[in-house]
Amino acid sequence: MMGSYTSSELMVARASRELKDGEVVFVGIGLPNLACNLARRLQAPNLVLIYESGAVGAVPSRLPLSIGDPCLVTDSISVCSMVEVFNYYLQGGLIDVGFLGGAQVDRFGNINSTVIGDYNHPKVRLPGSGGACEISTHAKKIIIILKQNKKTFPEKIDFVTSPGFINEQNQRNKYKMQGRGPDLVITDFGVYRFSSENYTMFLSEIHPGISVEDVKENVSWHIDISPALVSTNPPTKEELKIISELDPERIHLR
Repeated sequence: MMGSYTSSELMVARASRELKDGEVVFVGIGLPNLACNLARRLQAPNLVLIYESGAVGAVPSRLPLSIGDPCLVTDSISVCSMVEVFNYYLQGGLIDVGFLGGAQVDRFGNINSTVIGDYNHPKVRLPGSGGACEISTHAKKIIIILKQNKKTFPEKIDFVTSPGFINEQNQRNKYKMQGRGPDLVITDFGVYRFSSENYTMFLSEIHPGISVEDVKENVSWHIDISPALVSTNPPTKEELKIISELDPERIHLR
């Protein structure tokens, strides 16, 4: 808890501020779902929400519990197959923003959501890619959201499910990936961006009540700190009110 709000509420509010009116967003369930629906009720009423299940231009009257929630169909622009969502909208270059999470992220924005440990003999087998690999490859802008500690921010991730910049040479161009790669990472400690020189993550914003030492203690590599480091603006009363209305049972915020 940070004052009158939680770290999850701060993450949702900060992520929602990245969304602009009229953008096309590929929405995931969880905190990204909250962030997108918050933005739609504030600065981006014409935000076009696309869900993996095939709902295009969804305008849910309540927060959907899954990508197959019936509320996504009512009054949406269209409902199509998953093949059309991925082949036409995503691979066609029509997605402005993609939200991603995962179990691990490294300094280059590569994400693991497949296994913890050796692939053939994992300690934990995770849900896998779903559409995350395609989103990270094709969406114009990627926002990553996850809770931060040394396990989620390791020196090297156990498996590359979704490519970020791959390495310091940015091999996205080598593999002809359409999207420009991760733009920022939002955690419960701060906001990270990526260097245009070596494509490595650096801290650009720090959340209220968090110290630089706290950040360094929860990253497994030497993290660079922006010389222009700023403090993240806390959620406003209006943002907190809408977040509470969207998730009154705190299903996603828990």
